[in-house]
Amino acid sequence: MVKRASFAEMDCPIAQSMEVLGEWWSPLILRDIVIFGISRFDELQRNLGIAPNILAKRLHTLVDAGVLERRQYSERPARYEYVPTDAGIALRPVLKALADWGRQWRPAAADSERGAD
Repeated sequence: MVKRASFAEMDCPIAQSMEVLGEWWSPLILRDIVIFGISRFDELQRNLGIAPNILAKRLHTLVDAGVLERRQYSERPARYEYVPTDAGIALRPVLKALADWGRQWRPAAADSERGAD
């Protein structure tokens, strides 16, 4: 069985969306930025408990895809925040729908306080 490495060549809007949003951690990073309003790297890392190298890679992918914009807020040391573009803001109902699905079909998840209300 051949493992698929990319959805980029598939002629399907869901596959194309998964090419951008389907990496491990990406939906939770977007939840924190788009819904919770967390924008700074250290806050994202602390809230998610994600390794800094993985977070940096996922943020870079989302910026390159046009879902997030990287803005410098400090020069010394250089620090950046990540804000949703129009494409990122358009994901809000998608993220909320995923949270609703999780609440309805995964009852154990409904007990978690880390939803996307």
